Amino acid sequence: MIRSITIDRRSFVKAAGIGFLAALAPKSLMALERSDAVYASGIRAADGSFAIATVTERGEIIDQVALPARAHGMAFSAATGKTVAFARRPGTYAMIFDPQNKGEPIVVSSREDRHFYGHGVFSPDGRILYASENDFDSNRGMIGIYDATDRFTRIGEFETYGIGPHDMTVSDDGRLLIVANGGIETHPDFGRTKLNLGAMQPSLALINAATGALIEKHVLLAEWSQLSTRHVDLDGDGRIWFACQYEGHRKDLPPLVGHFAKGEDLSFVELPEETTRRLANYVGAIAVNRSEGLVGITSPKGGASVTIDARTGKVLAETAIADAAGIAPAREGFAVSSYDGDFLSTRSDVAWDQHIVRISQPTRA
Repeated sequence: MIRSITIDRRSFVKAAGIGFLAALAPKSLMALERSDAVYASGIRAADGSFAIATVTERGEIIDQVALPARAHGMAFSAATGKTVAFARRPGTYAMIFDPQNKGEPIVVSSREDRHFYGHGVFSPDGRILYASENDFDSNRGMIGIYDATDRFTRIGEFETYGIGPHDMTVSDDGRLLIVANGGIETHPDFGRTKLNLGAMQPSLALINAATGALIEKHVLLAEWSQLSTRHVDLDGDGRIWFACQYEGHRKDLPPLVGHFAKGEDLSFVELPEETTRRLANYVGAIAVNRSEGLVGITSPKGGASVTIDARTGKVLAETAIADAAGIAPAREGFAVSSYDGDFLSTRSDVAWDQHIVRISQPTRA
């Protein structure tokens, strides 16, 4: 079972302390007082600079932390309150900060023969940060292991048993790492070019978090070898939900969302044909609202957000959102952002990036 990281606004305020609140502009303080939840997401500001913004469930920006370059995915530790922004592939930095501004951010760099793939996850106790990385000379997916108790010093690595790892998560007991190996070969000499679209090997791997040993590997069937497994999340029963991006012919209608548990085969959700067409063969983000038993997905290419019943797989809602980007659980349903500056009911003069993380107060010091 996976621990929920939901938060209410009062918890965030309590964790932030008087110093943080005193530094906020009156408009930001008022937005925080009216909010039910607090999130963090990467942004591109109007002047072209990049930052991480803390934001209310209404979409009102509370505060910003400057970034050295564009970010992609984020990770949050409920145990320590630390949040990480990972550089967009093939970036080489990860920045760790405290959303309540307790101390200066820490910036770590990947090894010279590695780059980040834009995602990572904390161990449940917050002591270890795992990051998806590329050993580009050997064309191997790797998990970088960083000591969060020692300024995020890199202390080791595991294989992902696949190519092009993207998103990853960890079980609540910290024993199991779940990695979406997208199956796409890349190399920093060629930027973001996909080098093996005719010979992709997408898979989902379950890995022992203590030893790095492979526990299970689920390779997609040959007919869907161009269906890149990209993002993952877990529901309240520990079931793994995954979302895909298709690199094949644009007129194909591949399955885009699926789920499985340890010891089970992969199962795809049979979305209605019109929903699959609306998603344009591309799911950019996935999130689970555990309290309501919902799965949410977004497609920036299709300009849509879709809500699915986690128990039945039935589509409950579809919303047209131009450039739909990040998605995260809200008190009811999901908070959704867009590249075009929308975050739920609020429009800001920023471009929200691909992912949102919901942040909460630490459960311990």
